Amino acid sequence: MDRIYLDHSATTPMHPEVIQAMLPVMEHVFGNPSSIHAFGREASKLMEEARTAIAKSIQAKPKEIIFTGGGTEADNLAIIGAARAAKQKKKGNHIITTAIEHHAVLKTCEDLEKNGFEVTYLKVDESGIISLSELEAAIRPETILVSVMYGNNEVGTLQPIEAIGKLFKETDILFHTDAVQAFGLESINVQALNIDLLSMTGHKINGPKGIGFLYCQEEVTLSTHLHGGEQERKRRAGTQNVPGIVGLKKAIEIMEATREEKRVLYRGLQDVLLETLDKEGIQYEINGDRTNRLPHILNLFFPGVQVESLLMNLDLSGVAVSSGSACTAGTAQPSHVLSAMYGEAGERPLSSIRISFGLYNTKEQVSEAAVILAQVVNRLVKLSV
Repeated sequence: MDRIYLDHSATTPMHPEVIQAMLPVMEHVFGNPSSIHAFGREASKLMEEARTAIAKSIQAKPKEIIFTGGGTEADNLAIIGAARAAKQKKKGNHIITTAIEHHAVLKTCEDLEKNGFEVTYLKVDESGIISLSELEAAIRPETILVSVMYGNNEVGTLQPIEAIGKLFKETDILFHTDAVQAFGLESINVQALNIDLLSMTGHKINGPKGIGFLYCQEEVTLSTHLHGGEQERKRRAGTQNVPGIVGLKKAIEIMEATREEKRVLYRGLQDVLLETLDKEGIQYEINGDRTNRLPHILNLFFPGVQVESLLMNLDLSGVAVSSGSACTAGTAQPSHVLSAMYGEAGERPLSSIRISFGLYNTKEQVSEAAVILAQVVNRLVKLSV
């Protein structure tokens, strides 16, 4: 049985060119980039070349790129670092974020609440978008940071990042965005968008796991919470992952060169899947905004179908997708994103799946997966009657 992978929002396979870019570094460049001898300088040169290229991709300066172990660390560094720095300067203790953020943001904010900070969690409408007027109304004199994700990892909805950036352009309030899902598929200019802090990770764009970066505008002060050496301009201690950084650079170069091609492809794959479901007479609804969303994410609600059974049957049939639910000790928890959008009491949080497209997916493959999905849904609906 040929397996079909449609869970690229969770992680992506490494691009062959990324692997080829990393191999010679893993084989021959082992020096510590902080060392002053030739071995260290060789590693440092590759790292700084990557930093420059990565900065250029978002119209930033090389010194504004902080290499991290991934998106979670980048989110933590941005939020905790900015919050603690503001506290040290006695600027304030209030943070604004949204109810549909990734847990790397939500749990970080929850932890800060235990340490004297106050957090406002903005609601979203049924399309998954925040209200700018509610955001503006939430601002207090003690507000220090606003963290709003660029594109949602479950439903793909894009937030009004440009409008949010303008709102805080002439203020001392910092604007952070988690761009983990949007990076590569959306063209990002941090200067034009007035973004102060931006997080991303390599493994969502066919790069290696364990590497990402935080863009930190040069005038922003962060309080470090990893103590050790003075790497990354004293903002992130620890020996840098040079092979991963080289791989990240290559993955970003590939995404930049193929961005529009992939956007067209993924929207075409969405059309193929939905057309097949329509042809098979399947009842479904799209979760989130139908147009203002990332092209590779499609979140579907199937009335009367329990998501656990749907995922298990699809996996047994060779199709890998996911849900927004997290299973702990055998108990499925409803998606916090769908609960925020449609209410906790509704059926959608427990009857929806996320399909996400990426490298190696073809129209033929997606059509086959859609037929399997239709068969499974039909079978489960009949069993539930």
